Amino acid sequence: MKPNISDGSDRKVIFFHAPQSRSGGTLALLEELSADYELHLLDFKKGEQRQPAYLAINPMGKVPAILHRDVLVAEQPAVFLYLAELYPEARLAPLIGDPRRGPYLRWLVYYGSSFEPAVVDRSQKREPAPPMTSPYGTWDDVLNTIHAQLARGPYLLGDRFTAADVLWGIALHWTTLFNLVPETPDIRAYIERVIMRPAMQRAAARDAEFVAQQAA
Repeated sequence: MKPNISDGSDRKVIFFHAPQSRSGGTLALLEELSADYELHLLDFKKGEQRQPAYLAINPMGKVPAILHRDVLVAEQPAVFLYLAELYPEARLAPLIGDPRRGPYLRWLVYYGSSFEPAVVDRSQKREPAPPMTSPYGTWDDVLNTIHAQLARGPYLLGDRFTAADVLWGIALHWTTLFNLVPETPDIRAYIERVIMRPAMQRAAARDAEFVAQQAA
């Protein structure tokens, strides 16, 4: 059965998470936001994400997913956009009218529309589709776009840390660990600035506990 929100809290979310997966970014964002959330762990090794109980919540069988007031929000960039605006006091989302709003939205969407398809092709050793049909152009286009933005540092929007940095800091951390993205000095420095934040460290420690819990 789908969990329900019954404690009267307007901003409490139910968060579905699998350790060492894409939803680790959402766990980190929830910590950065000091959000009120109830966590439900899924064990991918047991295939819990494909069981009827979870498919009734998210038919795609993916994480991250959140429920807020019994409404599903899925797909990682959408989850980030939703949560950052649900907790505006954390100031992780530039408001409408802020000149950084456009770049902020661009980088959250660019992650799913261009970076992930490029990384998947790279990991599978596939050539990108022809330029007229490729969602990201070429691998060099993606890397050059990332490097150009990081050069404006210390964060994606200059001196303003946002939810986009949570997403990209963790994404670049994992993709450099797997040698999918080259660990250049500017990328390494950016990763360190993001993952060493206290909230990010708390999330990483919790995720390590979840891994041990599921392995036991």
